[in-house]
Amino acid sequence: MKERVKELIDKALHENPSLFLLDFTVTDDNRIKVIVDGDQGVTVEDCIQLSRAIEHNLDREEEDFSLDVMSAGVSEPLQMPRQYKKNVGRKLKVTTTDNQEIEATLSEATDEAITLNWKVREPKPVGKGKHTVKKEAILPYGEIEQAKVKITFNK
Repeated sequence: MKERVKELIDKALHENPSLFLLDFTVTDDNRIKVIVDGDQGVTVEDCIQLSRAIEHNLDREEEDFSLDVMSAGVSEPLQMPRQYKKNVGRKLKVTTTDNQEIEATLSEATDEAITLNWKVREPKPVGKGKHTVKKEAILPYGEIEQAKVKITFNK
């Protein structure tokens, strides 16, 4: 069952290349769960089309199943380089593998690493007071424990 579902997902995503698979599971009692994301986001219509592409090609007479197709939630961590690329320009909260936390703007995402930029107030090297310093970090994906998009609401 799992192999057949994967084939159907791959075929449907091939027909809509702006979407990509994040995760899918098939439990022992044939509960199918598919999580997708998209370069321009995921619409309800995208989920319906993917659901139909799977459901209409499986025979309920052969095996009973339930099917859930959903988009990645806004509070879910980023998992693949493609997700980082679509979020360039947005603010991320990144936890590194050595437990460092960085809140910064994602300025670049390649297949190997991300580049983060932020500003911080630091003491002046000479004299009293503080000045603003621009910081940058280039993090290979292997050094990222978790990264989430920070949702901001403008007034």
